Amino acid sequence: MTDLPAAFVKRMTADLGGEAPAFFASYNFPAAKGIRVNTLKTTVENFKKISPFALQPVPWESAGFYVTDEKPGKTPLHAAGVYYVQEPSAMCAAPLLKVRPGERVLDLCSAPGGKGTQLAQSMCGQGTIYLNEINFSRAKILSANVERLGIKNAVVTCASPEELAKHFVGFFDKILVDAPCSGEGMFKKEPLAIGEWSEENVAMCAARQADILGCAARMLAPGGLLVYSTCTFSHEEDEGQTRAFLAAHNNFELIEEHKLLPHKVRGEGHYAALFQKTEGERAEAKQEKPRADKKAEQAFAQFAKSCLNVEFSHLHTVGDRLYSLPEFYARLPVQIVRAGVCLGQLAKDRFEPSHSLAMCLKEGEARFIPVDCDTALKYLGGNTFECARDISGWAVVSYLGFPLGWCKVTGGVAKNHLPKGLRI
Repeated sequence: MTDLPAAFVKRMTADLGGEAPAFFASYNFPAAKGIRVNTLKTTVENFKKISPFALQPVPWESAGFYVTDEKPGKTPLHAAGVYYVQEPSAMCAAPLLKVRPGERVLDLCSAPGGKGTQLAQSMCGQGTIYLNEINFSRAKILSANVERLGIKNAVVTCASPEELAKHFVGFFDKILVDAPCSGEGMFKKEPLAIGEWSEENVAMCAARQADILGCAARMLAPGGLLVYSTCTFSHEEDEGQTRAFLAAHNNFELIEEHKLLPHKVRGEGHYAALFQKTEGERAEAKQEKPRADKKAEQAFAQFAKSCLNVEFSHLHTVGDRLYSLPEFYARLPVQIVRAGVCLGQLAKDRFEPSHSLAMCLKEGEARFIPVDCDTALKYLGGNTFECARDISGWAVVSYLGFPLGWCKVTGGVAKNHLPKGLRI
């Protein structure tokens, strides 16, 4: 069995009583692995036909599946953003918000992006989702996952909850707070979490969670929904935190509460509470007026005429880069890592498309060059490949109909334009 901290064992034994032996016995089994189908790119039914893995459904997420493969992230379909690798228990929180297209949504503690991208799938590209992460290196990982999954309506920010709360009072319809916690549900998945655990850290996490929840409460519009979740088991961070929040905020009510424990479900465990805000003032929707450089806009229009069969709106330039901004995008005095889709950049009066643009395209929206698995892996490794000689110019390399990235074809050879940092 995993060598657990003595104080943790003592506390869980007291909390669980007769269930404690079954709880500790769960540590004799490997950590559960899961994937979530990206329904922005395909349907669950279609994925079942092309999946490289045997699939078993996760009960609380219709697009979630248990898998047993040791490295589910090492396939062309993963590189194409067709699925996201996610711990099964962690999939329980986002569906509670019942996010709909057209809403204003915030994932306040978002990296690496499992729950935020889960919410974005329900929005179908309509409305705006803000994904925030206070740590910049983690915010970049979050941004890369947003790009890979082809999410068009996301804004990735790197700010403290307090900074965001200054600018978004009563603004969001739905907010998810997957709070930083003591990580007791990560002991099997990440053994380092055991060495970092202490009763003092539990108390510190609980205090920080209360502050984050207070910020979220200010940013939620009246009638809006808030989910608070953790991957830990301590009362102070779970049920105790929920009760303290309700005591401090009489304009919120608890709708439902769930605690998944690893001896009762197939997963590493999770806690989630759903609240509704009953009173307050709703802020007007904010929207930055896009300003596109005419030269860049014309260059993109020329590129789109020859290479694309889909339109992008809210065009905006920053330097030599052209963006398509989300509907409710508002420029803030905080660090913005990603806003909508970076379409590409102007280079010597010619438009060069970005990887972000390729990853949000579907068949029929651009010229796709289908490749088999071996060629897909060759492309993902940064190599060129041979293709039909009647093709010329920019094209999207695709595997089973899903984009992997751009290539530029000359004389029957597809030159690789996959960003070097993404090459396998």
